[in-house]
Amino acid sequence: MGCPESLSAGEKPVKAFILAAGLGTRLRALGLDVPKVMVPIGGKPLLQHHVEMLTTQGIRELIVNLHYRPEKITDYFGDGSQFGVRITYSHEPELLGTAGAVKKMEAALRDGPFLLFYGDNLLRLRIAPLVEFHRAHRAVATLALFESAEPWTGGVVETDAAGRVLRFEEKPERKTISTNLINAGIYVLEPAVLDAIPAGQFWDFGKQVFPQLVADGQPVYAMQPRAYIRDIGTPERLAAAQQDWELGKLDGYT
Repeated sequence: MGCPESLSAGEKPVKAFILAAGLGTRLRALGLDVPKVMVPIGGKPLLQHHVEMLTTQGIRELIVNLHYRPEKITDYFGDGSQFGVRITYSHEPELLGTAGAVKKMEAALRDGPFLLFYGDNLLRLRIAPLVEFHRAHRAVATLALFESAEPWTGGVVETDAAGRVLRFEEKPERKTISTNLINAGIYVLEPAVLDAIPAGQFWDFGKQVFPQLVADGQPVYAMQPRAYIRDIGTPERLAAAQQDWELGKLDGYT
């Protein structure tokens, strides 16, 4: 595995929000009655892989939202100190959506740009290039993209030559798609994005926040980082992720 590139003190974000409220319903057939981020890969929970990826790159302030069986996460990670991080938990008795979850923790996110990603993917990437792109373009939001053979199943992102997002649409009709690049669920966000999210409501980045920011002419950008990204939400996808881990296919991405 290559040597990770840490973020220097002047290269925020130094804080990451991991969306971890996924139920993992389709994995219960395997006897895995745990939040999706606690599904084991390579002998440790998916969320631990995320924590280790972040710490090797200098991010040690984490926010994790909780919903289904929250004790499975809190009992394992505690305050995060044994993993070299400080974890703040946000309990959601009722799910608030990807953006509503972030709005709930607004007070802790107003001090600078932050990294946000969906915790139900196995992933490896170097964060610094994404942050550098974000800063160079003075973006209010920067989205990581990846190629999909079935882009109509995700959030399709169309950009201009500079990477500025011209269109963001969740699961559009196939005939309207002109790109195979879709939302990877990894963002660098400025605190100003929080102003576009109503408090106390179920609100979604892909369906509401990003389309509205683009419509308002806000500088939303996107890039395709060199990364490994795989959803683990079904038994088949989990098995493929486990195999990739065992074969070392994640090596070299951080």
